Amino acid sequence: MGTQNVTTLNKLPIGTKAKIVKIAAKGDLRRRLTDMGVILGTELKVEGVAPLGDPIEVKVLGYRLSLRKSEAALIEVEVM
Repeated sequence: MGTQNVTTLNKLPIGTKAKIVKIAAKGDLRRRLTDMGVILGTELKVEGVAPLGDPIEVKVLGYRLSLRKSEAALIEVEVM
């Protein structure tokens, strides 16, 4: 894994595919993200960003998930 390809989910442009490498969220938020398919090693794609930049929409495990930018900032990904 090249560190130059690792960033946080909130920084990715629309259309970018990435793999989850770290989840910094704790407690209830981490559990909620995990329940929605945000799991280490899972691939996702940024599908859209709201007009004011928050939330962002990602496709993960075959469905679309909206995340606040603050939540997405806790998810480290490796750009594919």
